[in-house]
Amino acid sequence: MIGIFDSGSGGLTVMRAIREVMPDADIVYFGDTKHAPYGIRSRSELSKLTVAGFRTLTEHGATHIVSACNSVSASLALALLDLSAIPPSSLIEMVGPTVRSVVSGTYGRVALVATEATIGSGLYTEAFEMFDRKIVPIAIPALAGAIEAGEDETTLTAIITEAFSKEVLGTFDTLVLACTHYPLVLPLFERILGPSIRIIDPA
Repeated sequence: MIGIFDSGSGGLTVMRAIREVMPDADIVYFGDTKHAPYGIRSRSELSKLTVAGFRTLTEHGATHIVSACNSVSASLALALLDLSAIPPSSLIEMVGPTVRSVVSGTYGRVALVATEATIGSGLYTEAFEMFDRKIVPIAIPALAGAIEAGEDETTLTAIITEAFSKEVLGTFDTLVLACTHYPLVLPLFERILGPSIRIIDPA
C-alpha cells in the first residue's frame, strides 16, 4: 500500500498524479491539517511531525511512502528513515526526482518557488549546483497557508504578485512549483507570469 504524507491538502495533487499512472493502487493519505502549514515551522518541529506522520501511515498499512511535502522532503525525510519502519528503497521524496527531471530537459533558466522552510534548507539550490545549474529561489511564505485556509482569489493573487515584485521576469524561462499546494492555484501563476514562462508541477 502506498502512503502519501503531506502537511495538508496539497499532497492531493501528488495523489492525483499517482492515480493517473496507477489507477488501481491501494493508497492511504495523511494530510496533517492540524499543524499546517509546515513551511513556517522549525526543523525540530518538522522532525517530530514527520515521524508522527510516517507512523500514522504505517499503522494504516502503508508499505511505501511518498513524502509529498517539500518542506519535509527538502530537509528531513531521508534523515528520519531510521526512526520509522520504512526502508530507504520504499520512500519517495520530492527533491531528487524534481531536480533530475529538470536538468535532463531543455528548460532554460530556472526559478523555483517554495515555502520558507524549503528555500531555507538550500537543498534544491545545492542539488541543482551539483549539475552545474543555478536557479533563482523565491520564497512565498504565506501562500501554502492561504491556500489551505481557502482564501479568496484576490488574496492569493496579491500574495503571488508580491513574491515576484522584486524579480525580473525576463531572467528565467521556467518556474518550478516546489510546494504541493501551489499547483492548486496554477491558473493564478499562469495569469501573473504570462504565457512565456513554462511552469512545472513536480507531481
